[in-house]
Amino acid sequence: MNKTKLAIITMAVVAVQAAQAGGISTNTNMSVAFDRTLSHDAVIAIDGVYFNPAGVVYLNQGYHLSLNWQYVKQQRQIDNVYYPLFTHNTENPTANRSFHGHATAPVLPSIQFALNRGKLSYQAAVGVGGGGGKCTFDNGLGSFEKIVSETALAASALAQAVDAGLGIPMFSTTQAFGKEGTYSAKSFMRGRQYYYGLSVGAAYKFNGNVSAFAGVRGVYALCNYYGYVRDIKVGNMPLYQVLDPTKTGSADMELNSDQSGIGFTPILSIDYKTGRWNFAAKYEFKTRLRLKSTSVNQFPSIGNLSGNLSKAIVANLMKAGLSPEAALNKATTALTDPKVTAVMGALKQGFDKGITDATGEYANGKKIPADLPAILTVGAQYTPIDQLRLNAGFHYYFDKQARQYNEHNKQLDRGTIEYSFGTEYDANKWLTVSAGYQGTNYGLTDAYMNDKSFVVSSSSVGGGVAVRLSHKARLNVAYFHTFYTTKKTDTPSVVGQQTLSYKADYTRKNDVFGMGVDIDF
Repeated sequence: MNKTKLAIITMAVVAVQAAQAGGISTNTNMSVAFDRTLSHDAVIAIDGVYFNPAGVVYLNQGYHLSLNWQYVKQQRQIDNVYYPLFTHNTENPTANRSFHGHATAPVLPSIQFALNRGKLSYQAAVGVGGGGGKCTFDNGLGSFEKIVSETALAASALAQAVDAGLGIPMFSTTQAFGKEGTYSAKSFMRGRQYYYGLSVGAAYKFNGNVSAFAGVRGVYALCNYYGYVRDIKVGNMPLYQVLDPTKTGSADMELNSDQSGIGFTPILSIDYKTGRWNFAAKYEFKTRLRLKSTSVNQFPSIGNLSGNLSKAIVANLMKAGLSPEAALNKATTALTDPKVTAVMGALKQGFDKGITDATGEYANGKKIPADLPAILTVGAQYTPIDQLRLNAGFHYYFDKQARQYNEHNKQLDRGTIEYSFGTEYDANKWLTVSAGYQGTNYGLTDAYMNDKSFVVSSSSVGGGVAVRLSHKARLNVAYFHTFYTTKKTDTPSVVGQQTLSYKADYTRKNDVFGMGVDIDF
């Protein structure tokens, strides 16, 4: 029965990245101008404060401001393919499952600012550099039900062992746990994650061709995870009746954890102009981030399982006519049987370890590593004619070196590789049309993937327009859609004396709409 309790605990690790266009834990869609081209690593524009800060120094002298709003909608889907124990669910006795999560970030803002004075450009930016919304799974996840289904099978086996020691059917009847391992439960989970960023820095123009930038970004992470598993029933017996029959909620599990932390990201950038070409590179150092949990959690204990079983046995035997002394002796004999004590001892030991493993990062007051990876970006822009700009970029995220809880990052094959292409065309002096493509490929392994926190490789296409409102103001409107691949995994699961195949297919859907205005003054 210990695994049932772990079902709710593991819910908390769902990381929400609704707004993400970029690495595993990094947002790069930091402006609407980027959304309409998807390739901005070598632009000379105000949103270069994020993408190419060294190049911003080539803008006109004076103040430059970019205000951006984005609406993000994402769906996550996990399909579990024929796990036989799922047929034991009395409310849905089929072997296949589909779990849907919906995530939104209705207001994803970002601001870029620059003041150019002589050869210097003083810059600042505010945005959501990671996370970006909340994700809700109304019916929990397949991994939760898998644990409950396996626990129900183990619980029915324990019931039969106890009944064999008693010599009479009590816990293995159809009115109690039964012998088939059937089960039912209600589960829910919701995760919310925002990584707010404030960057400041300065660029210096050495001459008309070369400039460089140095700056730092402060990151404030704010997360909340809430979920529960309730009304757990094995066979026809509510689980609370063997944990604490005086409290109907004694088997319910609830996790409510807030996490927060602060980190800093040094940033270096260089830009080189020659003729109609512009080249740029940027390196963001790894952000050392430690999240501290403030949690109010409820997890039941099975430490008194033997005592509760004894009370239930005695009560039933007395109803059958035995004296209190005789009933107690019979219960003690059954529960001290070596087979029964071995099963219950393993349950208690496994539960204590499982609690530590699964809830360690959400224990109240605990600090955990949650680094943001170092990022290298390089880009090029070519202007064959004055009205046309062609862009290309390459990113590498050092995800494998960004420390995560329980060294989860080391299960990746490599960091994320990303490349992009985009184009802008000035149809006239008031209207610019643009389109772009970005491909993102993660170094995923089966060991890294799980339905509590997953990413899958993708391709994004975007487009939009820029409308010149005046000589000093421009409106950006953009939309981009991300096409995700499906990552298939097949993990062996040992249940009793047999090994079952637990398969999962992971995918997502993502849409982003944005509007923004760039102002020179």
